[in-house]
Amino acid sequence: MAGLGRSFTHLWASTALSNLADGVLKVGAPLLAVSITRSPTEVALVGAAATLPWLVFALPAGAVADRVDRRRVMALANAGRAGGLVAAGALAASGVLNLWLMLLAVLVAGVAEVFADTAAQAVLPMTVPAERLAAANGRVVGAQTVGNDFVGAPLAGVLVTLLPAAVLGGPALLYGAAALLLLGMRGRFRPARPPRADGQGAASMRREIAEALRYLWGHRFLRTLALSAGAINAASAAYFGVLVLWLVGEGSRVGLEPSGYGLMMTALAVGALAGSLVSERITRLLGEGRTLVLMWMVSALLHLVPVLLPVAWLLYPTAVVWGLAGASANVLVISARQRLIPAELLGRVNSAYRLIGMGGMPVGAALGGVLGELAGLPAVFLSATAVSVAAVCLVWRVAPRRISVPLTSDHTVDPTSGSLSAP
Repeated sequence: MAGLGRSFTHLWASTALSNLADGVLKVGAPLLAVSITRSPTEVALVGAAATLPWLVFALPAGAVADRVDRRRVMALANAGRAGGLVAAGALAASGVLNLWLMLLAVLVAGVAEVFADTAAQAVLPMTVPAERLAAANGRVVGAQTVGNDFVGAPLAGVLVTLLPAAVLGGPALLYGAAALLLLGMRGRFRPARPPRADGQGAASMRREIAEALRYLWGHRFLRTLALSAGAINAASAAYFGVLVLWLVGEGSRVGLEPSGYGLMMTALAVGALAGSLVSERITRLLGEGRTLVLMWMVSALLHLVPVLLPVAWLLYPTAVVWGLAGASANVLVISARQRLIPAELLGRVNSAYRLIGMGGMPVGAALGGVLGELAGLPAVFLSATAVSVAAVCLVWRVAPRRISVPLTSDHTVDPTSGSLSAP
């Protein structure tokens, strides 16, 4: 990676492999579950097992990332999920894997993912110069898109057909390789000022988590960003949870074939990959604050296209722009957090932010289904658009044009403005 250094290159390669494993497991585990049981409830438990750890372990994972070497946390987490999946893959190859053992393996992998991803976002600013954060995050988001959507998902479908045990064994090998790649990172990846141990065990960790929550809530821009992201993600979960009913099938408004829907998702991934690569260039022209508001607003307003213009061919260019805007915004949000949050708090505040930002998605999906039943699908789409636009307007009110703040505690942040001030 030109200009980003050896440590980032190893971090990026490790991230690429682990996200390829994520993509295989995300699609392959439910498909493997279908071969074990035909119960919709039991199959749905696979998805719940993968996402539940974020609600339970996000805050503790942030506290751990701020206490110890973040590279070591990632390596141990990757090694842990590799070991769990190797055992599950061996059981699958022997023909003795049942649903509950597979759920346990997915749950272990999910817990490890929380610790690995939290540490990864906290360690990245320690591997690149501050002015290259957007470029580095763009490459990471691009690797995630390729691994999860372009390669991992199709590969899972092939593996389930040809060698079902490889759906678990393949990701195990990738996670193991990801852990080994981290050994090539040079340097010290523990916060310069880890939390002071003024207590023991759970009590000390609770105080550290409370410190991060106070910081997040006291910082006007970060607080608004977290709440707005939570609203946007909840609205998107409601929207996309029922969009397939509007687009696919003979009774739908658009009448797409299932293959056409898959092609639209591919177009979305193409746009996301492009957005991860061009985000830095757009930011140079407009500034981080304006670019973030613009991209989130474009993404919100594109919700209206399938409703107002339900034409099949128009979905594909719309999906490309959708993906581009969404990925560009993701790069900016991640980079902003890494700049705004002092290094010794980054793991904890990041995890608190993600808990707020992602916690509303299951609720949004459920509300979307209920609203669709009671008032029809257009009501879901229009409501989701309105919520997203309102959330973007909140960010627009507080977003500075230039988000430039400290990466260490040698500077302080004015919690009312998000601007940099020297001590």
